[in-house]
Amino acid sequence: MRALILKADPEITEEVKWRGTPVWSHHGIVCTGESYTTVVKLTFAHGASIPDPSNLFNANLEGNMRRAIDIHEGEKIDEAAFKALIKAAIERNGSKAKKPKLSKPEAKPVKLLSGGNPQIEKGDGDAPVQAYIAAMPGWKSDLGQRLDALISRTVPNVRKAVRWNSPFYGSEGQGWFLSFHVLTHYVKVTFFDGTSLKPIPPGGTEKSKEARWLDIREKDELDEKQMAAWIRQAARLPGWTP
Repeated sequence: MRALILKADPEITEEVKWRGTPVWSHHGIVCTGESYTTVVKLTFAHGASIPDPSNLFNANLEGNMRRAIDIHEGEKIDEAAFKALIKAAIERNGSKAKKPKLSKPEAKPVKLLSGGNPQIEKGDGDAPVQAYIAAMPGWKSDLGQRLDALISRTVPNVRKAVRWNSPFYGSEGQGWFLSFHVLTHYVKVTFFDGTSLKPIPPGGTEKSKEARWLDIREKDELDEKQMAAWIRQAARLPGWTP
């Protein structure tokens, strides 16, 4: 698949980010590659905005930004259609990059609160969450993207919002099960009913009641398998309602 990507655009940039995830970019992220037990997943950052006449996208179909192709062992992919998809993603990125800056009022810079946490207005849906993640400083923004993608994959119909300057995630018809928040040296991922998870996440105090959390620092290795297991368990619980 890498060879097809390079054939589709020899000028595409290749990087390894998020502790081992290959990323291909041209005027912005085109797609990422991830290897799982039974599939190789190619996730297009803005797949919902590009045409897919051959219906190559077969995963992450419910969101309003990303789309993915899951490739199982022995499966063949339409090479011409895949290269066309790469070119369409680059064209989409380029058209966004070339838009005149005066076409919209210049956005106000996001204020960073204590510890570097972005100040984002309360709101429901994916948009305020993405605004928060984009404003997370430095390496924390990459981590925020990775956490958001992992939560969205693990709980396909996840409910999102920003409350108290933090992204919140919940199951439909239930309360919130997870939030994360920027602090000076780490990102805190909080499970509101963490004492019901197995194993119980390590963070907690006598005053935190049922809540438990994980503090992720820049050099920490994120255990996605364990995080996904916690997310699945937490999403099945009633959740926290303010």
